[in-house]
Amino acid sequence: MNTWRRRTAVYLAAIAAIILAYAIAYHEAMRVFEGEQQTFLHSLQIVVETFTTTGFGSDSPWESDAMNLLVIVMDVTGVLLIFTALPVFVFPLFEEMLSTTPPTAVEDLSGHVVVCAHTSRGRVLRNELVAFDVPYVFVVGDEDEAIDLHEGGEPVVHGDPEDVDTLRAANAERATALVADADDETNASVVLSAREVSETLRVVSLVEDEDVADYHRYAGADEVVSPRRALGQSLGAKATQTVSDELGEAVELGEHFEVAELLVHRDSPLAGRTVADAGVGERTGANIIGAWVSGEFESPPDPDRVLDEHTVVLAAGSEEQLEALKRLTLSETRRHRRGPVIVAGYGVVGRAAATELAATEEVVVVDREDKHGVDVVGDVTDRATLEEAGIDEARSVLIALGSDTTTVFTALAVKQVAPEVEIIARANDPESVPKLYRAGAGYVLALSTVSGRMLASYLLEEDVLRPESQIELVRMSAPHLRGRSLGGADVRARTGCTVVAIERDGAVIGDVGPDTVVRKGDTLVVAGTDESVARFSERLA
Repeated sequence: MNTWRRRTAVYLAAIAAIILAYAIAYHEAMRVFEGEQQTFLHSLQIVVETFTTTGFGSDSPWESDAMNLLVIVMDVTGVLLIFTALPVFVFPLFEEMLSTTPPTAVEDLSGHVVVCAHTSRGRVLRNELVAFDVPYVFVVGDEDEAIDLHEGGEPVVHGDPEDVDTLRAANAERATALVADADDETNASVVLSAREVSETLRVVSLVEDEDVADYHRYAGADEVVSPRRALGQSLGAKATQTVSDELGEAVELGEHFEVAELLVHRDSPLAGRTVADAGVGERTGANIIGAWVSGEFESPPDPDRVLDEHTVVLAAGSEEQLEALKRLTLSETRRHRRGPVIVAGYGVVGRAAATELAATEEVVVVDREDKHGVDVVGDVTDRATLEEAGIDEARSVLIALGSDTTTVFTALAVKQVAPEVEIIARANDPESVPKLYRAGAGYVLALSTVSGRMLASYLLEEDVLRPESQIELVRMSAPHLRGRSLGGADVRARTGCTVVAIERDGAVIGDVGPDTVVRKGDTLVVAGTDESVARFSERLA
């Protein structure tokens, strides 16, 4: 019995006892003080009428002061009980009647993905699934969170994701896959429950600690996703690119066609120039198809858009063309600096980044704890710690801390001590990315974004070309575009996406423009944000 029902039962029992006591007192008082002999039922009726204010005074006037005093006390008691009943009984009753009840099961749902828990990485995964028109349902244990999701229009089942009955209520046995997206211990339990529901269900589990990955596989997970190492490697590769002429990290779409993200550096030949004035096409042969500016993606970039030190351009072309463009994004001063790359934070992400960098760069690791692999022990927001790490000569600072708030503060501290140092940062949530750009970071990648896209890449058979990226790059068909030109269909204006290439008859066409007509059987390579790719899928795929 819940608290409200228990309170209600006690309240009603107390009311009955008080009414009965007053009825006995009233019955005897009428006999003693008024000299009237009446039935007990009549006395009970008078008390009930008084308490409920539906009628009283049928025995009035009373002659004795004692009787009038008793009636006054009875009136006051009735009023007090009514006011007590409102917050204790009536209000909770209406609240329960009007409140939303989250669904505890789904019907007629199959071929879907069951996502156990609702996290920031789950929201990224949800966008990926929507983009590919894959149905899904969240399984959430917290009732308030389940209500919020339900009222927001999200498919959700309220229940314990570790419970077999809950997974059956989510039609897990008819799903194409299940994603365990809570903490490491809970995920292992969810995997075991999923295996009890179905031996053939594809189960993907996410782990924070790589050391427990084998436990999840033993529990029955088909895939174990550990995004922290991938994030660290991606950030390390980006830091390597800031001082290297080599391209790296490009996505090869064909024999002579690639797509890459390139960070524009302070004092580089492109810095301070507009897209139109930079003349990238004439100077390199590559094509700028998009640009990240302060965390916002613009495709295509406005010709008058100024390329500054915080701009990340998305470019397409051959390897040679992109390498030429890469050289234009580098600062001549920074390229010849001999200082180290400072890695702030030595968790899983920091270790992976430092390992990636160590092959070609001098690395100085800073952490609060004195452990193997740490070069400088101290607070990275402290000037003395930064100076000990060699901030004056550093090529860049890679921030791999676990707290977004601390990461933002660290970026501000680094910019205060060494304004020209390039900052590459890890964020946990996408909401922190714009803050970090405003704090002075040149390149930011969110862990939840990498996590969600890695999960999607397993579920969508590698249609997500590179999860460890700020941009969504996917292959998809577009039947609504068949026989139409990209310009005529106004793809960019309608969706915010850019078609960067077309796969046709086993070949990749990289020379795509407004006059390019989509044919039957074509597969389009689309670049955009999660939201814009979802719009492309909804409207054109």
